[in-house]
Amino acid sequence: MTIKRVGILGAGKVGIVLAGLALDAGYEVRISGSGTVKKIDLIIKTLVPGAIASENRDVVENSDIILLAIPLSRYKNIDPQLLKGKLVIDAMNYWWETDGIREEVLEPDSTSSEQVQAYFKDTTIVKAFNHMGYHNLQEDARPKGNPKRKALFVTGDDHKAVDEVAHFVDTMGFDQVVHYNLADGIMTEPGSPLFGASLKYDELKHIIDHFNETEFGKQVAASQK
Repeated sequence: MTIKRVGILGAGKVGIVLAGLALDAGYEVRISGSGTVKKIDLIIKTLVPGAIASENRDVVENSDIILLAIPLSRYKNIDPQLLKGKLVIDAMNYWWETDGIREEVLEPDSTSSEQVQAYFKDTTIVKAFNHMGYHNLQEDARPKGNPKRKALFVTGDDHKAVDEVAHFVDTMGFDQVVHYNLADGIMTEPGSPLFGASLKYDELKHIIDHFNETEFGKQVAASQK
C-alpha cells in the first residue's frame, strides 16, 4: 500500500505533533477532534497550517492510514464499523489523570492495544508513537542516517501491516525497532522502562531485548501465565 493521505483522530498535543510531522514528510493530513469542526479548524490553522480539520468520518474515508491519538478511555466512543478495513496506528496509552480508574477503562488480563484490536475487530491495529513524549516526537525527528536520529517501537500481529507502519515511521523521522506481536506493546506503556524514553536504535533495542530481565518484565510475564 502506498500511503499518501494521513488521518488523525485526536487534536490534542500528540495529534497536533503527529500532524506536523506528517505534513513535513509530505503527506496530506486530515485531523478531527472532540470539538466542532469550526473550533478545530481554528486550532489547526494556527498550530499546523496545511492540515485539514474535519469530522471523524471524513478523516477516515479520505485517509490511507489512521492514527488514534485520543484519550484511551474514549476509543469506544468511535463506531468500530467506521474503521473497518483500515490500517490504524494505536498511539494511545492509559493515563490516570485523563482516563480515570484503570479498571473502568481496561480489562486486567490483556494489554491496551489488544483490547483496542478486539473492539475494532475488522481493523488492523499496529502499536507505535506511544512511548515517546510529544515534545520529543516534535524535536527529535531527523532524516534517515542522521547520527542523532531516535527510534520508535513498532509492533502488531499482522506482519505486512507492521512493515508498512515501520516504513511510515521512517518517513516521519525515526528509526524503528520492530516486533510482530501486538501484546509486546506492553513494553512501552506507562510503568515500563521505555515509557517516556527518547533513545537511539541501539539503546532502545538493548532495553527491549532485556525487558524480561527487569522487574516490570517479570511482573508482566507472571501476569500472562
